[in-house]
Amino acid sequence: MRARDDDLIEVAPSVQAALSEGRPVVALESTIITHGMPYPANLDMATTVEGIARAVGATPATIAVIDGRIRVGLGDEQLGRLAQTREARKASRRDLAALVASRGTAGTTVSATMLIAARCGIAVFGTGGIGGVHRGAEETFDISADLIELGRTPVAVVAGIKSILDIGKTLEVLETQGVPVLGYGTQVFPAFYARESGHAVDYRIDSPRAVAEIMHAQQRLGIETGMLIANPVPAEHALPAADMDALIADACRDAEAAGVSRKDVTPFLLALVNALTGGASLKANIALVKSNVDLAARIAVEHAALNAITPSSRAQRGI
Repeated sequence: MRARDDDLIEVAPSVQAALSEGRPVVALESTIITHGMPYPANLDMATTVEGIARAVGATPATIAVIDGRIRVGLGDEQLGRLAQTREARKASRRDLAALVASRGTAGTTVSATMLIAARCGIAVFGTGGIGGVHRGAEETFDISADLIELGRTPVAVVAGIKSILDIGKTLEVLETQGVPVLGYGTQVFPAFYARESGHAVDYRIDSPRAVAEIMHAQQRLGIETGMLIANPVPAEHALPAADMDALIADACRDAEAAGVSRKDVTPFLLALVNALTGGASLKANIALVKSNVDLAARIAVEHAALNAITPSSRAQRGI
């Protein structure tokens, strides 16, 4: 990974200090703030998950584009601005250069967050869900850039696959990209709002240390791909898989009838599903994000400890 350009990427002092000292850092995305939830729930979520990371012993690094500057680690004022603005764009890898050049503001998707995290030497990223293969992609070719990013950027992502997507096809694309899919405490891939999808994971892992050891082995082997760690939604917030699948199928038909396409599909479907479940899907989503960030922070702590034992692995990442 090329060294970052400090004129374009601004790393918060707390994040830079943690990276320089080899302390654990966990990356957090910002489209969940700008596009994923309404205000003030989005600001509540952003501050809560940062607090969760700190409580575990990791420094949170929320990533966003603000006025053409890529920011790694946000202050309270910046988080508040992102949470309330209606002007922010949704930034994937392809959008970053244009946003920087035009001095735009955007929440970063999984692919953009991974790219910037890796550029800065952040190895672990926690969020709710990645993008994937949309239902009906055999006709629309609607496949998220997140999957390609996972295949070429060495960041471990703790996240699910949104139930509005085709989970089976998404896992097939991840296999093609060479991305290991780990199940945390499970051999069955979760279905985002539900705890099981019926699809198997590649490996079951039962501790943050075990995930960190796999990351460490990938580094030493020079394998420049990411990995996906699937963490089931907490049982008390899980929704019935069969009911959600039927509801999502109806929502997808509504999106098609309304002519919604491309990057507008996901926010449309998430909002509709939330309305149809009376807010239960949003509560499940929030619970999953919190659980994922907690796990990601614990993995970051273990990964930093392993790197401290073998500092040459940090040199391999250019940190």
